[in-house]
Amino acid sequence: MLSLSNVNAGYGTFQALFDCTLEVNAGEAVAVIGPNGAGKTTLMRVISGLIPARGGRMDMEGRDLVATPPHRIVDLGIAHVPENRRLFPRMSVEDNLRMGAFVPSARAAFSRRLEFVYDLFPRMKERRHQLAGTLSGGEQQMCAIGRALMSEPKLLLLDEPSAGLAPVIVQRIFELVRVIREQGLTVLIVEQNVQQVLRVVDRAYVLEAGSIRMSGAAEELAASDEIRRLYMGL
Repeated sequence: MLSLSNVNAGYGTFQALFDCTLEVNAGEAVAVIGPNGAGKTTLMRVISGLIPARGGRMDMEGRDLVATPPHRIVDLGIAHVPENRRLFPRMSVEDNLRMGAFVPSARAAFSRRLEFVYDLFPRMKERRHQLAGTLSGGEQQMCAIGRALMSEPKLLLLDEPSAGLAPVIVQRIFELVRVIREQGLTVLIVEQNVQQVLRVVDRAYVLEAGSIRMSGAAEELAASDEIRRLYMGL
Protein backbone atom coordinates (compact mmCIF):
# COMPACT_ATOMS: atom_id res chain seq x y z
CA MET A 1 0.00 0.00 0.00
CA LEU A 2 2.62 2.56 1.12
CA SER A 3 6.21 2.37 -0.07
CA LEU A 4 9.11 4.70 0.72
CA SER A 5 12.46 4.31 -0.99
CA ASN A 6 15.58 6.28 -0.01
CA VAL A 7 13.59 9.26 1.26
CA ASN A 8 15.46 12.32 2.52
CA ALA A 9 13.91 15.33 4.25
CA GLY A 10 14.69 18.17 6.60
CA TYR A 11 14.11 21.75 7.68
CA GLY A 12 16.16 24.54 6.16
CA THR A 13 19.80 23.49 6.27
CA PHE A 14 19.08 20.67 8.74
CA GLN A 15 18.60 17.19 7.33
CA ALA A 16 16.37 14.99 9.49
CA LEU A 17 15.89 11.87 7.33
CA PHE A 18 18.59 9.98 5.45
CA ASP A 19 17.65 7.44 2.75
CA CYS A 20 14.68 6.02 4.64
CA THR A 21 13.11 2.94 3.09
CA LEU A 22 10.01 1.21 4.47
CA GLU A 23 6.81 -0.49 3.39
CA VAL A 24 3.33 -0.82 4.86
CA ASN A 25 1.12 -3.52 3.38
CA ALA A 26 -2.67 -3.32 3.26
CA GLY A 27 -4.23 -4.50 6.50
CA GLU A 28 -1.03 -4.21 8.52
CA ALA A 29 -0.23 -2.23 11.63
CA VAL A 30 3.37 -1.03 11.48
CA ALA A 31 5.30 0.97 14.08
CA VAL A 32 8.26 3.30 13.81
CA ILE A 33 10.12 3.43 17.11
CA GLY A 34 13.17 5.32 18.23
CA PRO A 35 14.48 7.97 20.62
CA ASN A 36 13.49 11.64 20.77
CA GLY A 37 14.91 13.57 17.84
CA ALA A 38 15.29 10.49 15.65
CA GLY A 39 13.12 11.95 12.88
CA LYS A 40 9.91 10.01 13.54
CA THR A 41 7.57 13.02 13.37
CA THR A 42 9.42 14.30 10.29
CA LEU A 43 8.77 10.95 8.62
CA MET A 44 5.03 11.29 9.24
CA ARG A 45 5.00 14.87 7.99
CA VAL A 46 6.76 13.88 4.79
CA ILE A 47 4.26 11.10 4.09
CA SER A 48 1.28 13.41 4.62
CA GLY A 49 2.84 16.21 2.59
CA LEU A 50 3.33 18.72 5.41
CA ILE A 51 7.00 19.00 4.45
CA PRO A 52 8.47 18.05 1.06
CA ALA A 53 10.80 15.15 0.48
CA ARG A 54 14.25 16.22 -0.69
CA GLY A 55 14.91 13.00 -2.50
CA GLY A 56 13.74 9.43 -2.90
CA ARG A 57 10.37 8.02 -3.85
CA MET A 58 7.06 7.60 -2.01
CA ASP A 59 4.09 5.70 -3.44
CA MET A 60 0.58 5.12 -2.13
CA GLU A 61 -1.10 2.31 -4.06
CA GLY A 62 1.04 3.16 -7.07
CA ARG A 63 0.45 6.93 -6.88
CA ASP A 64 3.52 9.14 -6.56
CA LEU A 65 3.20 11.03 -3.26
CA VAL A 66 6.19 13.25 -3.98
CA ALA A 67 4.40 14.65 -7.04
CA THR A 68 1.02 14.93 -5.30
CA PRO A 69 0.06 18.37 -3.92
CA PRO A 70 -0.26 18.21 -0.10
CA HIS A 71 -3.96 19.11 -0.12
CA ARG A 72 -4.63 16.13 -2.44
CA ILE A 73 -2.91 13.49 -0.33
CA VAL A 74 -5.99 12.94 1.84
CA ASP A 75 -7.88 12.12 -1.38
CA LEU A 76 -5.53 9.15 -1.82
CA GLY A 77 -6.74 7.71 1.47
CA ILE A 78 -4.13 8.96 3.96
CA ALA A 79 -5.25 10.57 7.24
CA HIS A 80 -2.74 11.99 9.73
CA VAL A 81 -3.32 12.30 13.49
CA PRO A 82 -0.51 14.73 14.36
CA GLU A 83 1.58 14.94 17.47
CA ASN A 84 -0.18 16.99 20.18
CA ARG A 85 -3.52 16.35 18.42
CA ARG A 86 -3.93 19.85 16.87
CA LEU A 87 -7.66 20.18 17.47
CA PHE A 88 -9.60 23.40 16.99
CA PRO A 89 -10.02 24.19 20.71
CA ARG A 90 -12.83 26.76 20.35
CA MET A 91 -14.94 24.52 18.16
CA SER A 92 -17.21 21.77 19.42
CA VAL A 93 -16.28 18.11 19.25
CA GLU A 94 -18.76 17.55 16.44
CA ASP A 95 -17.48 20.53 14.45
CA ASN A 96 -13.94 19.16 14.81
CA LEU A 97 -15.18 15.85 13.45
CA ARG A 98 -16.93 17.69 10.63
CA MET A 99 -13.58 19.23 9.65
CA GLY A 100 -12.25 15.73 9.09
CA ALA A 101 -14.92 15.15 6.43
CA PHE A 102 -14.07 18.12 4.21
CA VAL A 103 -13.15 16.11 1.09
CA PRO A 104 -16.12 15.63 -1.28
CA SER A 105 -16.26 11.84 -0.91
CA ALA A 106 -16.35 12.17 2.88
CA ARG A 107 -19.01 14.89 2.84
CA ALA A 108 -21.37 12.54 1.04
CA ALA A 109 -20.90 9.93 3.77
CA PHE A 110 -20.84 12.35 6.70
CA SER A 111 -23.78 10.94 8.67
CA ARG A 112 -22.58 7.36 8.29
CA ARG A 113 -19.01 8.18 9.27
CA LEU A 114 -20.17 10.27 12.23
CA GLU A 115 -22.19 7.33 13.52
CA PHE A 116 -19.15 5.07 13.02
CA VAL A 117 -16.95 7.41 15.07
CA TYR A 118 -19.56 7.77 17.81
CA ASP A 119 -19.88 3.97 18.00
CA LEU A 120 -16.11 3.71 18.33
CA PHE A 121 -15.88 6.59 20.81
CA PRO A 122 -19.13 6.80 22.83
CA ARG A 123 -17.54 9.52 24.97
CA MET A 124 -17.35 11.75 21.91
CA LYS A 125 -21.08 11.43 21.36
CA GLU A 126 -21.66 12.45 24.98
CA ARG A 127 -19.34 15.44 24.52
CA ARG A 128 -20.36 16.35 20.96
CA HIS A 129 -21.49 19.89 21.90
CA GLN A 130 -18.54 20.55 24.23
CA LEU A 131 -15.62 22.73 23.13
CA ALA A 132 -12.71 20.52 22.14
CA GLY A 133 -10.27 22.62 24.17
CA THR A 134 -12.10 21.74 27.40
CA LEU A 135 -11.74 17.96 26.94
CA SER A 136 -9.27 15.89 28.93
CA GLY A 137 -6.06 14.78 27.21
CA GLY A 138 -7.39 11.31 26.51
CA GLU A 139 -10.66 12.69 25.16
CA GLN A 140 -8.77 15.07 22.90
CA GLN A 141 -6.78 12.17 21.50
CA MET A 142 -10.01 10.28 20.83
CA CYS A 143 -11.41 13.34 19.07
CA ALA A 144 -8.26 13.71 16.95
CA ILE A 145 -8.38 10.05 15.91
CA GLY A 146 -12.10 10.35 15.22
CA ARG A 147 -11.53 13.42 13.07
CA ALA A 148 -9.01 11.48 10.96
CA LEU A 149 -11.41 8.55 10.60
CA MET A 150 -14.13 10.85 9.24
CA SER A 151 -12.41 10.89 5.83
CA GLU A 152 -12.74 7.08 5.64
CA PRO A 153 -9.00 6.63 5.12
CA LYS A 154 -7.20 3.56 3.84
CA LEU A 155 -4.07 4.42 5.85
CA LEU A 156 -4.09 6.05 9.29
CA LEU A 157 -0.92 7.82 10.46
CA LEU A 158 -0.70 8.08 14.26
CA ASP A 159 2.06 10.31 15.64
CA GLU A 160 2.79 9.64 19.33
CA PRO A 161 -0.83 8.90 20.32
CA SER A 162 0.10 8.12 23.95
CA ALA A 163 2.19 11.27 24.55
CA GLY A 164 1.31 13.11 27.74
CA LEU A 165 -1.46 10.74 28.79
CA ALA A 166 -1.95 8.94 32.11
CA PRO A 167 -1.04 5.22 32.06
CA VAL A 168 -4.66 4.08 32.31
CA ILE A 169 -5.58 6.27 29.31
CA VAL A 170 -2.55 4.99 27.39
CA GLN A 171 -3.93 1.46 27.77
CA ARG A 172 -7.26 2.66 26.34
CA ILE A 173 -5.61 4.38 23.38
CA PHE A 174 -3.66 1.27 22.42
CA GLU A 175 -6.79 -0.83 22.77
CA LEU A 176 -8.46 1.58 20.34
CA VAL A 177 -5.58 1.04 17.91
CA ARG A 178 -6.28 -2.67 18.12
CA VAL A 179 -10.00 -2.11 17.48
CA ILE A 180 -9.33 0.21 14.52
CA ARG A 181 -7.03 -2.40 13.08
CA GLU A 182 -9.74 -5.06 13.41
CA GLN A 183 -11.98 -2.80 11.32
CA GLY A 184 -9.59 -3.49 8.43
CA LEU A 185 -7.77 -0.16 8.50
CA THR A 186 -4.04 -0.04 7.78
CA VAL A 187 -2.07 1.80 10.47
CA LEU A 188 1.40 3.36 10.61
CA ILE A 189 2.17 4.50 14.15
CA VAL A 190 5.10 6.47 15.56
CA GLU A 191 5.50 5.83 19.26
CA GLN A 192 8.03 6.09 22.09
CA ASN A 193 6.14 3.66 24.32
CA VAL A 194 7.90 0.71 22.69
CA GLN A 195 6.70 -2.00 25.04
CA GLN A 196 3.05 -1.11 24.48
CA VAL A 197 3.16 -0.46 20.75
CA LEU A 198 4.92 -3.74 19.93
CA ARG A 199 1.91 -5.53 21.41
CA VAL A 200 -0.52 -4.10 18.86
CA VAL A 201 1.49 -4.02 15.60
CA ASP A 202 2.68 -6.66 13.15
CA ARG A 203 6.06 -5.18 12.29
CA ALA A 204 8.26 -2.29 13.35
CA TYR A 205 11.14 -0.17 12.10
CA VAL A 206 13.77 1.34 14.38
CA LEU A 207 14.65 4.92 13.39
CA GLU A 208 17.82 6.41 14.87
CA ALA A 209 19.45 9.71 13.87
CA GLY A 210 17.27 9.90 10.78
CA SER A 211 18.08 6.45 9.41
CA ILE A 212 16.35 3.08 9.59
CA ARG A 213 18.69 0.93 11.70
CA MET A 214 16.62 -2.22 12.16
CA SER A 215 13.29 -3.76 11.24
CA GLY A 216 11.41 -6.97 11.89
CA ALA A 217 8.34 -8.67 13.26
CA ALA A 218 7.00 -7.10 16.45
CA GLU A 219 7.56 -10.30 18.43
CA GLU A 220 11.18 -10.51 17.30
CA LEU A 221 11.95 -6.91 18.21
CA ALA A 222 10.17 -7.25 21.58
CA ALA A 223 12.44 -10.22 22.36
CA SER A 224 15.61 -8.47 21.15
CA ASP A 225 18.07 -7.82 23.97
CA GLU A 226 19.19 -4.60 22.29
CA ILE A 227 15.64 -3.25 21.95
CA ARG A 228 14.79 -4.27 25.51
CA ARG A 229 17.92 -2.55 26.85
CA LEU A 230 17.67 0.65 24.80
CA TYR A 231 13.93 1.26 24.71
CA MET A 232 12.25 -0.74 27.44
CA GLY A 233 14.67 -0.30 30.34
CA LEU A 234 14.91 -4.09 30.76
